[in-house]
Amino acid sequence: MIKKETFILHGEQLLKKIKELITEGNIRKITISDKSGRELMSFPLTIGVVGALLAPVLAAIGALAALIGECSITVEREETKAGNDPEPKV
Repeated sequence: MIKKETFILHGEQLLKKIKELITEGNIRKITISDKSGRELMSFPLTIGVVGALLAPVLAAIGALAALIGECSITVEREETKAGNDPEPKV
């Protein structure tokens, strides 16, 4: 099941928040919108996409952060159901 969260922040906080979200590891997609709700950038995050593959995306986010004021980030997370995992067989 996918859960969506939205964060509203200013441009200078954008890159920091994106990096923080990526390190959490359960993010499927990040969408950045301006204050009027128009989508500026959207990118999927799949398992194993790290380091050099994210560098161009992070550079683009840094440039975007310098140009915009207030924006919102919508994050799609993979929701896991705790306690529903079967017990390991011994």
